[in-house]
Amino acid sequence: MASGIMSKKPQTTGQCPGCEKKKKLLDYNETQLCMDCSKLADALINEQNRIDRLKKIAGSNKPASPCELPEVLDAVRYRTRDRDQNSWYVSISEMEGAPVEIFASTAFDRDQHLQSRISNLTTITRLISLILRHISLGEKLTLEKTLTQLHRSSRQRNDLPEMLVTVLQKYSKRPDEITRSEHETP
Repeated sequence: MASGIMSKKPQTTGQCPGCEKKKKLLDYNETQLCMDCSKLADALINEQNRIDRLKKIAGSNKPASPCELPEVLDAVRYRTRDRDQNSWYVSISEMEGAPVEIFASTAFDRDQHLQSRISNLTTITRLISLILRHISLGEKLTLEKTLTQLHRSSRQRNDLPEMLVTVLQKYSKRPDEITRSEHETP
């Protein structure tokens, strides 16, 4: 593209509309700019094609609807063991190769001793899934979404997730949405 038109007229001194500093000004298209802003304007004009191409490339990897997950996702399941030799299964749901959700379970989830650990595990996986959707899909993170995930991970009265919701809900602008929004994904 062609660069801006600079005049060969004598320079005047004034406030440049680009940098807002008092400098010597040159006619540039239908305005006046300082030499530095004139060079920058030329560079922007000359690089606009490259900027447009890069925007297309960067935008092509984003899903059409950033906050919606499809009904069915590909997933990878991993089997691991904790320090007590309990088997745990971790599933990572993917969208276009990017992780968007994580789930963890164990064969011992009916064991009363593990209920507290499972509640904490559910809390961790729900919050990590929320972060993964933010990173991979551009879903906006909000306090209300965080509180909803904490609320859903509570398994027993007065467990850690419920206590966190109770305390953090005081900072929420819409506390009534926390228990109602059952349509969100984990």
